[in-house]
Amino acid sequence: MTPPDTTAAAPARRRDRTHLLYLAVIVAVVAGAAFGLLAPEAALKMKPLGTGFVSLIRMMISPIIFCTIVLGIGSVRRLARVGRVGGLALGYFLVMSTVALAIGLVVGNILQPGANLHLTAAAKAAAEKQAQSGSGSTTDFLLGVIPTSFFSSLTSGQVLQALLVALLTGFALHAIGESGQKILAGIGHLQKLVFRVLAMIMWLAPIGAFGAIAAVVGAGGWSAIESLLQIMAGFYLTCAIFVFVVLGVILRAVAGVNILLLLKYLAREFLLILGTSSSESALPRLIAKMEHAGVSRTVVGLTVPTGYSFNLDGTAIYLTMASLFIADALGRPLSIPQQISLLLFMIIASKGAAGVTGAGLSTLAGGLQAHRPELVDGVGLIVGIDRFMSEARALTNFAGNAVATILIGRWTHDFDRARCDEVLAGRLPFDERTMVDDHTPGPADDEEPAPPPAPRAGAGV
Repeated sequence: MTPPDTTAAAPARRRDRTHLLYLAVIVAVVAGAAFGLLAPEAALKMKPLGTGFVSLIRMMISPIIFCTIVLGIGSVRRLARVGRVGGLALGYFLVMSTVALAIGLVVGNILQPGANLHLTAAAKAAAEKQAQSGSGSTTDFLLGVIPTSFFSSLTSGQVLQALLVALLTGFALHAIGESGQKILAGIGHLQKLVFRVLAMIMWLAPIGAFGAIAAVVGAGGWSAIESLLQIMAGFYLTCAIFVFVVLGVILRAVAGVNILLLLKYLAREFLLILGTSSSESALPRLIAKMEHAGVSRTVVGLTVPTGYSFNLDGTAIYLTMASLFIADALGRPLSIPQQISLLLFMIIASKGAAGVTGAGLSTLAGGLQAHRPELVDGVGLIVGIDRFMSEARALTNFAGNAVATILIGRWTHDFDRARCDEVLAGRLPFDERTMVDDHTPGPADDEEPAPPPAPRAGAGV
């Protein structure tokens, strides 16, 4: 008689069904657009579905940023590395914002899309409303970074407030010493819990996408954008050039990473942004995916939240082209020196609206009100299509921050290129069910990182 097999059976791995979720999001986007065209009045009532989903995501952003940054700083034994990462990130953001402005200037001057449009009374009234909402000063922005209390930074929904408190907490845990490691371990468990809750919320994405798209199409329809297709097409084209050409070349030259593979890796996040028209909905997933792709916790924790506030490449392009569009439409074209002066002023002003969803239009109106008030009325010309252009802004900003995270990791030697190649090739899939990466920390998390490999011929940093 054959003896019974006493070998314990390996536990079956639960099948990942999250691909069905994103197929459902695609269906929801198409269905929402069709519903908005066929029944616009009813579609407007669907807006709370999209608003509610985005609010659920926002609810999780501050705790995720807090846990990620504290753990990132806590995994570094030399705090000088934190300053080096932050300094490189801010310098890179400034350079890329300038490049985005320059590209927008070139395309805007070539297309001159506002030459044949005229201002109406309704557009003028809409412009005045936007100018009032975009009048916040830089001082107000800086004071707004300071939360009312330690714990209010986790409940206010302000990204920079959570960033400030997380930085202070991380440095404080370093000062505590060995006993701080126990607190770090607890925060690590809290991070897993927060990501698990987020994974549960993500199953509501199709409902949120349906409501958001239906309300947008129902409110404007296609007739509202017929006369403005030129600036929309020009803006989308400019964003595509910036992402695929500028960012793609830099990413390939510095890190040896193919931009197309990176965008494919982040395809679900782009779909989520497109469906909800909110880049905030993908911020927690970008944090998790960049760490999974081989960038250290320190770089991810500092670069991604800071980039969401200061690395606004898509917004810079938008401010450039919209300003030229308005000036041409009002018959007051700007000279090159005037363009540079106005747009440098506005890109600085945009930092005052950091982290605010859909703040591009308000920033545009507020910047014009402060620098060229005679152009403010023209903002009303693009109010009707700003909702569609905001999606391109969000997608471009998101791609820029993903690329920035890898580049900063490469420059600080906190990037595992071999792991990134495996992840982008699909051999190390991201765990969609938990969004928590439990891989063993590599050299990027050690006190003394390994020196980078010798650059290939033609590659540069």
